[in-house]
Amino acid sequence: MTHYYFDHAATTPMRQEVAQAMMAVMTEGPGNPSSMHRYGRNARGHMNRARDTVASFIGAKPAELTFTSGGTESDNLAILGGARAMLAKGRNQIITSAAEHHAVLHACQSLQSEGFELTMLPVDSSGQLSVHDVRDALTDRTALVSVMYANNEVGTIQPIAAIGELVRANGALFHVDAVQALGSIPIQVQSLPVDLMSFSAHKINGPQGVGALYIASNASISPIVFGGSQERKRRAGTENVAGVVGFAAAVEAIASDMAAHADRMEQLRDHWISLMTAATDGRIALNGHSTMRLPHIVNVSFLDIDTETMLMNLDMAGIAASGGSACTSGSLERSHVLMAMGVDRERLMTAVRFSFGLGNTLEELSEAAQLIETIVRRVRK
Repeated sequence: MTHYYFDHAATTPMRQEVAQAMMAVMTEGPGNPSSMHRYGRNARGHMNRARDTVASFIGAKPAELTFTSGGTESDNLAILGGARAMLAKGRNQIITSAAEHHAVLHACQSLQSEGFELTMLPVDSSGQLSVHDVRDALTDRTALVSVMYANNEVGTIQPIAAIGELVRANGALFHVDAVQALGSIPIQVQSLPVDLMSFSAHKINGPQGVGALYIASNASISPIVFGGSQERKRRAGTENVAGVVGFAAAVEAIASDMAAHADRMEQLRDHWISLMTAATDGRIALNGHSTMRLPHIVNVSFLDIDTETMLMNLDMAGIAASGGSACTSGSLERSHVLMAMGVDRERLMTAVRFSFGLGNTLEELSEAAQLIETIVRRVRK
């Protein structure tokens, strides 16, 4: 059976050159970047070169980049570390949106249990946050505002620059979860009013288990992991040298092809929407913003077929897609993002996320669409 991987927003296949770069590090011998001998210096050299590469790609100084275990840790370090550092200035309010990734929402709720005030802002029917709502929520006690660059479930892009200007004028920290945006949206942190920005390697055809947090030179942040003095005392623990090298290799690959890649993804997305419209006789609804969106994510509601039923049938047909949220105890948890957007119950209960990337072609989308047309006809009977 042919298999079709349309779940790149969850994780991406590793590029061959990334795996080769990592293997070269893993097979050259031991090396702890904190050791003073030649093995340690060699490992530290790998770290430094990788940091230079990733920092250059996002327009940061190498010293402003802290490597982590992934997007979740980066979000937690930014939110917990940033908010706790701002508490010394008498600021104890956190602002975020209801459509954030759970790594952000749960970190904010954890701070709430510590006594911070949490303001959860709504999003509109396209998944966008209102700049005016942010302005109204800011107070002289605001410690940190966290807003994702682009949503991982529906692809909606947020007005980061406009929000950031408000937060900067207020004197609070601004954190942006850019895990899903990296590689799809050109990012130059020096030209954005952003203090903290999270990234993850496995969303750009790099390894799982490694990410980064941009921390602006003038941003205050407290560590949340304690031990050694690695990563400028911001993140203790022996670094994942091979993973970091793989992250840099993935960055190098997308840097040379980002605009063309975005065009290809846009073409795949448009083709898929056309195919799904035909396969369902028009009985679909698209979720997310029509223009301010990532090029590779399509969140579509199959209006007559429950999400769980569709995902089960897709899997049996060899098609990998997502409900847009995690499975818990074998039952699908409905999307908190779509609920925040206020979509009607039928769209909420029938939504499926398809996301495309490296290796996907127009031809395989057409093949998969034929399988989906068969599924739709069978399930609707």
